[in-house]
Amino acid sequence: MDSLEARARFQELREKDGPVDARELDTIWVALATVRPEDILGEWKGGEFNTGHPLNGELEKAGWYGKTFTSVHDVKPLMCRDAAGRLYSNRELGKGEASLWTVEFRGETTATMVYDGQPVFDHFKQVDDTTLMGIMHAKGVPEEGPFYYFFLERVPAAAGTGAHAGEYA
Repeated sequence: MDSLEARARFQELREKDGPVDARELDTIWVALATVRPEDILGEWKGGEFNTGHPLNGELEKAGWYGKTFTSVHDVKPLMCRDAAGRLYSNRELGKGEASLWTVEFRGETTATMVYDGQPVFDHFKQVDDTTLMGIMHAKGVPEEGPFYYFFLERVPAAAGTGAHAGEYA
């Protein structure tokens, strides 16, 4: 699968209502380009692929919105919405916040978010200029998984969510 096919299939699976085969996501992952931490700074809205992973649906219950990469050392991994719709960094759920590093995963070096308070890594690859694919990997998970697969869409700077102005609850 080349990168164009991977992008097209990624989009199809992202829009699919129902289960997605993790093996197909792995095939897409292989075809995507790696990314540097500095290239993904900004605000991102997130979503997940329903692969049957135990985490599927849990972030939605917590009001997960996405991630904010303010700098490589200032990452808010679990941006959520409160009952009033305001964005806040859910430090309790994330056991702190995170930072961005360049880490080898599956033989490639790519931007990886490392949680401050737990042994969890989110590896990223670039789908296109505004979309990232992510694989969450945690200590104790075998090399073959199961992994949690998700995606991030870059939020335009003028989207008016309040996050760019630092309006966190």
